[in-house]
Amino acid sequence: MPKDQKPDQGRSLAARIWSSVFRGPVIPGSDRDRKWIVFNTLVLHLRPIRVPASTIRYSHTFGLGGISLTLVALLMGTGALLMLAYEPSPGGAHASILSLEIGVLFGRLVRSVHYWSANLVVVVVLLHLLRVFLTGAYRGPRQFNWIVGLSLLGCVLASNFTGYLLPWDQRSYWAITIVTGMVEYVPVAGDWLQRVIRGGAEIGTSTIITFYTLHTTLVPVGLIVLMALHFWRVRKAGGVVRPDPPDEPGASRPDHVLFLPNLLVREVAAALTLVAVVLVLAIAFPATLGDPANPGMSPNPAKAPWYFMGFQELLLHFDPVFAVVVIPLVVAVALVMLPYLRHDADLEGRWFLSDTGRRTAIAAAAVGLVAAPVWIVIDEYLVHSGDWLAGIPPVLSYGVVPGAILLGGVTGFYFFVKRRYGTADIESIQAVFVLLVVVFAILTLTGVWFRGTGMVLTWPWNT
Repeated sequence: MPKDQKPDQGRSLAARIWSSVFRGPVIPGSDRDRKWIVFNTLVLHLRPIRVPASTIRYSHTFGLGGISLTLVALLMGTGALLMLAYEPSPGGAHASILSLEIGVLFGRLVRSVHYWSANLVVVVVLLHLLRVFLTGAYRGPRQFNWIVGLSLLGCVLASNFTGYLLPWDQRSYWAITIVTGMVEYVPVAGDWLQRVIRGGAEIGTSTIITFYTLHTTLVPVGLIVLMALHFWRVRKAGGVVRPDPPDEPGASRPDHVLFLPNLLVREVAAALTLVAVVLVLAIAFPATLGDPANPGMSPNPAKAPWYFMGFQELLLHFDPVFAVVVIPLVVAVALVMLPYLRHDADLEGRWFLSDTGRRTAIAAAAVGLVAAPVWIVIDEYLVHSGDWLAGIPPVLSYGVVPGAILLGGVTGFYFFVKRRYGTADIESIQAVFVLLVVVFAILTLTGVWFRGTGMVLTWPWNT
């Protein structure tokens, strides 16, 4: 620095404001200096000073990571308020929520914000997972962070699952009864696992206390720890994967911009917009509270929460062991192994990896949109309504055989895509992934909207 130049000369206005407001004068070696170093290391290290300009385009990430963080913050804030009025017991849970909604100012609004945040965070985290996959951001230095992200998805589902029972109305009671009933189909340890989850043979006092404890302590702690690790790993990997990697032939190094204000302003704007949207949803469509839980009268149909309806729909098409254990386990193992597979091409950053990847993904989505409904209708009206492989044990006729057909179809689609479009391995895997996601989404929508009394296929307006 020249002798006649003042310390603040050459710095942007935002940098000077940041320094004067948040830091102030620091005396070397003082306690204030040491505290600032700790703060700078632990907190500010989560964000770099400069970020590639191409990575802050909204269309690259849609802000899904920041939106997830905002929704979790809303959940924890409103959840802390709800804890002040909630009574975790079968006799008092429903009454305490009713009292909250009727007798506490803004009580219903707080519960509705919590309700919408809980449902939206599942959708947003799933979309974030899709975004990471479809841009190839799960490979290289981000491999372990993919595993952390899957763990975060598990925590989000656990949070919704444990919180779903707490209103103790008919819908929540029987939804949790259905989900915990699925655990019974786990070979050997099914009955034991079901008793551990329920705290006994039936859903009762022990269940609601266990769910309340998990929902308000262990799961939030897990979310906080995993989120901190997740954001730190993103930082250590060099930030969000770039849509135009500098090591591609002919590509120039992307320009960098300051985090403050370029990225920070966008994140704050997205967070405030999200809060406004949640508030509008909470006011326009408040969370409902049904009749108190009645263990002696099951609604017809009794359905799982919407984010587990895909698995309940699988139960209608496959043997329970395959629907609850085999298929989910195979998918989970495949997702964990995915970033460690070797590929014949280094494609990442761009949506759908390449133009070829985009075409094959669209083709896979089209195949899933046609194949899944056709399979559901055929299974509903021909397979399960007739004598499908009569005389053969159900585990074979409704498990091994359709499972082999499904595996053969997915494998055949993989090789068809490679041969028809000349795709690289990673592009073919992407096509299979898109196909399975579309199929599972249709299974979920079918279970939510197209299953009526007795879980029979029907039109939504006839339910």
